[in-house]
Amino acid sequence: MFRIPDEIAQLALKRSEGFQVEGFVHGEGPESPKLLLIGEAPGEHEAIHGMPFIGRAGDELMKSLASIGLTREDVYMTSSFRSRPYKWGTKKERDGTLTERKYNRPPTKKEQLAHAPVLDYEVANLKPKLIVTLGNIGLQRLLGKHAKVTALHGQLLKQPVQYLQKLEDIQYSWTEQTYTILPTFHPASIFYRPSLRPNLEEDWFRIGDYLQGLTSKSIE
Repeated sequence: MFRIPDEIAQLALKRSEGFQVEGFVHGEGPESPKLLLIGEAPGEHEAIHGMPFIGRAGDELMKSLASIGLTREDVYMTSSFRSRPYKWGTKKERDGTLTERKYNRPPTKKEQLAHAPVLDYEVANLKPKLIVTLGNIGLQRLLGKHAKVTALHGQLLKQPVQYLQKLEDIQYSWTEQTYTILPTFHPASIFYRPSLRPNLEEDWFRIGDYLQGLTSKSIE
């Protein structure tokens, strides 16, 4: 199993001190994964258990992997930000009382910069056959703010990705190496937009087709 060095994890935690975030979830998967999956950030369940992609979204992701013959053990799961970003909100209980609770929120650009060394290390060292971004946050972390999953999902892209060249930088640089990337929707997206399911399933069919093509070439 692949695990980032402890000093990189500690660096990310130190760089995100003062942000409204909690916990730290390590990426999880083999050293030579068939896929590198890049999501948004841990949610409540992930932060509590210290595992990426569990809960409802994790269940959906497992179904997508199973549809192309893969399991959790075949892929490396990570995200653009490694702590849970949250905001306080009010929840009305069944008895009518109001309670304050934490709600998930997307990581800010500044928060992603703070944890950039983590994802940069994973991308550089895992050398995956294919990078699959799940949703806009992961996609834009690699390809820039103009990349949109609605426009690029299911497309096979071969290009450099963004990385933080120096810790003090506030803008990303581009890698010299080219990576193969296929963007798709975040597994949780179908909870809010069920109409996206056919697109999601088609994207995963293309992911499986690409991996099958790699297998065929290696046999020849």
